[in-house]
Amino acid sequence: MIEIKKANIKDLSTIQDISIRSFTETFSEINTPENMEKYLQESFNTAQLTLEINNPDSPFYIAYWDNEPVGYLKLNLGNAQTETVEDETIEIQRIYVLKDFHGKKLGQLLLDQAIKTAQEYQVDYAWLGVWEENHRAIQFYAKNGFVTFDKHVFTLGDEQQTDLLMKLKI
Repeated sequence: MIEIKKANIKDLSTIQDISIRSFTETFSEINTPENMEKYLQESFNTAQLTLEINNPDSPFYIAYWDNEPVGYLKLNLGNAQTETVEDETIEIQRIYVLKDFHGKKLGQLLLDQAIKTAQEYQVDYAWLGVWEENHRAIQFYAKNGFVTFDKHVFTLGDEQQTDLLMKLKI
């Protein structure tokens, strides 16, 4: 059975574990170990994740598969957004699912939760950034109605990568 629950600071270690495992599973083969290590340490350390989880403008949702946490969603509203896109928007910053659970519709359920939350906040658009080389994710978002509207630089360690910015009218 799959459940999605709103997370809080008590879920810090779960979010940290999923973050590190999912990011490593997805990107370690195509990035240097040094860049991966630097990014993981900067982005998913306890102090950084504590700030993010405690931010009222950054709701987190954890996906459970038979009571086992296997993925999560992070959203950003207002000033918590990583880019200024438009006034009435919500950013889908992370949809992370552990590799063993890919293909089990968890990403879709987390995206559905993001859209539901966007509707509750009555925003005009949901938007996200996705690495231009992550073709599987780009295809997933396009299938769900997202369209590319811009690009931005994503820094992984000492490497500059390009993210496509995609949005969905709510």
